[in-house]
Amino acid sequence: MAERTDRDPVEQDPSVHRALGLTDDEADEIARILGRPANHLELAMYSVMWSEHCSYKSSRVHLRRLPSEAPHVLVGPGEGAGVVDVGDGIAAAFRIESHNHPSAIEPYQGAATGVGGILRDVFSMGARPIALMDPLRFGPLDDPRSRWIAEGVVSGVSGYGNSVGVPTVGGETIFDATYQGNPLVNVFCLGVLPQDRLALARASGPGNLTVLFGSATGRDGIGGASVLASASFTEGDDEKRPSVQVGDPFEEKRLIEACLEILEAGLVVGIQDLGAAGITGAASETASKGGVGMDLYLDQVHVREEGMDPFEIMISESQERMLAIVEPAKLDELLAICAKWEIAASVIGTVTGTGRFRVLDRLDGELLADIPASSLDDDAPLYERPLAEPADRAERAADTAESLPAPADAGADLLALLADTSWVWSQYDHQLFLNTVVGPGDDATVLRLKDPRTGEPTGRGLGLTTDGNHRWCRLDPRTGMAAVVAESVMNLACVGAEPLALVNCLNFGNPEHPEVMWQLSEAIDGMAEACRALSVPVIGGNVSLYNESNGVNIDPSPVIGTVGLIASLERRPPGMGLVEGTTLVVLGAPATTLSGSAWAWSQGHREGMPPQVDLDGVRATAAFVRDAVAGDRLRSVHDLAGGLGPAVAEMTVATQVGARVELPAPGGHVALFAETPAAVLAAVDPGSLDALLADAASAGVAAQVVGEAGGDRLVIGDLVDVSVAEAHGAWRDRLPTALGAGTTQG
Repeated sequence: MAERTDRDPVEQDPSVHRALGLTDDEADEIARILGRPANHLELAMYSVMWSEHCSYKSSRVHLRRLPSEAPHVLVGPGEGAGVVDVGDGIAAAFRIESHNHPSAIEPYQGAATGVGGILRDVFSMGARPIALMDPLRFGPLDDPRSRWIAEGVVSGVSGYGNSVGVPTVGGETIFDATYQGNPLVNVFCLGVLPQDRLALARASGPGNLTVLFGSATGRDGIGGASVLASASFTEGDDEKRPSVQVGDPFEEKRLIEACLEILEAGLVVGIQDLGAAGITGAASETASKGGVGMDLYLDQVHVREEGMDPFEIMISESQERMLAIVEPAKLDELLAICAKWEIAASVIGTVTGTGRFRVLDRLDGELLADIPASSLDDDAPLYERPLAEPADRAERAADTAESLPAPADAGADLLALLADTSWVWSQYDHQLFLNTVVGPGDDATVLRLKDPRTGEPTGRGLGLTTDGNHRWCRLDPRTGMAAVVAESVMNLACVGAEPLALVNCLNFGNPEHPEVMWQLSEAIDGMAEACRALSVPVIGGNVSLYNESNGVNIDPSPVIGTVGLIASLERRPPGMGLVEGTTLVVLGAPATTLSGSAWAWSQGHREGMPPQVDLDGVRATAAFVRDAVAGDRLRSVHDLAGGLGPAVAEMTVATQVGARVELPAPGGHVALFAETPAAVLAAVDPGSLDALLADAASAGVAAQVVGEAGGDRLVIGDLVDVSVAEAHGAWRDRLPTALGAGTTQG
């Protein structure tokens, strides 16, 4: 046990709470809550629970503006994962989280433990995880350290996901200078469950027992997510590597099976995984949500290291651990299931009716901490930080990319935008469970929806997509975020899925900078507007702030994960690959602005306004595309959020079938590279064309024939004329060649 200095109240010098990341005002508020100075253990517990990562103290006031309710939403924000009803007594649970700072310091373990944590968020709800996705963002490919981080992160996702037996079925991989020194490693997980197995993180019933089961508690990960994710990066932060958790996917696999068996047997009152803030977070949150108190006994916590201090035990973020509230009569059955799966389990506490969260060295032993349970959660600070629109915003918005001259070689510029990301996803097993109908590399992933108890297919499917666009959001966070939501809905439409809900991972810079808080607030309003217009509730998420390196904030980079339902999965969706002899049609409003496009970015132009989105038009177009896919009327389809030229090229290389395309108005390089989330490029059998165009007109959806598929060349207007082989080679080789160039460095 710790020395007296760890227990005694401290009228201390402020360096103690400051070292723990608490401000002077926060330390004063803690003393006011307690009615006395806090001791070191209590300060440590408050420091992790009141951290930005755990308390959302800078963002809660804004997140309240997001729509989160719908008849099919069973669990919204505030639990381990959001849960929606998908029919037939089946529910889907999903969540997205960030592990950005740990991954910058220790890429493999940072990414691996990000996967482990998001899995526990989902199976703690009673759901079996069936899919992972990984939206990743790294610094430029010509930077050796960025390549080192990318290779480590991909290996970490692969090493953990493949070993634990959950397929990684999609995501994004983006390289841009804004992420140099501060990568974004976001991880999404989807699970399915019988609705009657749904479990929540709430303690109740004084006299019930607090059971910790899973891996032993160690010194790895002390302050790992809670502290690392709540401060900025500076030179020398590699010294924080001991704060990064260390994962064990084989222990996690046993934990999944034990946990689901425990929940199926109805043995717990409440359950929560141990993520950020460790035992402190899981125990205090379950007590607070249940309106009860809890006593914990540290000598009962199974630890992997001798001589751990109380604060180390309480805030360690060691992985693969769960905390359950159990009635005494059901304890033996729970312990037997843990023993069956070779999982260590200990009774470490008791639920009380006092409302106090107490930590003792042993049962009836010395009192080490005594605080109101709700104060760690409900009483966390709530900041309304200053917002400031950039002073030069109007000037920057007026500097549109249409002023850029036409490229000397549009074909070369187009090929430079292509990149095959299979180097990433080929390292993942995306066919585990044999659910995957459409895997990585398409507009959205499609999974068979099976009954979670019998494993029998229901005949329906789930569509999944993760989306983000820092270019759009840098130019205008509100418009850009609305466009990202629109893109996700259109991606789902391309596989015939109707959106059910989304979760968000809001990656922004330092919230102490008023411009960053303005970006966050504006992005949330853009998301809220789009979600209401498109009937997509926001059922959970994560806010990742302090994404800056050496004083430079990343561009605003909100990422969303959206799940949709496919009513009938009789056939595989058409996919994006071109089919010889088909007619190419743009469905939806064509793009009109180059600003925010990948091509404009490549030319060094980073001003103007992103694509304006007619949300009513997006809703109508998405519904029309979704119905056309369901009715087997399209031979291939691809969204135009990346631009018409890149979309045709990607469709060409997918099946190595050429195309001849005439650019719609405004024509020229603007029509070639301009991006829009409001339209798709579809391939249609010529005999079905007239009927499709007539139905589009009846639905109020713009439709324009732009060309035909076939041959061995890609020809777009008078700007591009390249062989399919050349396009395929540029697409295939870019990423592996760049990652293989030079050396990587840690």
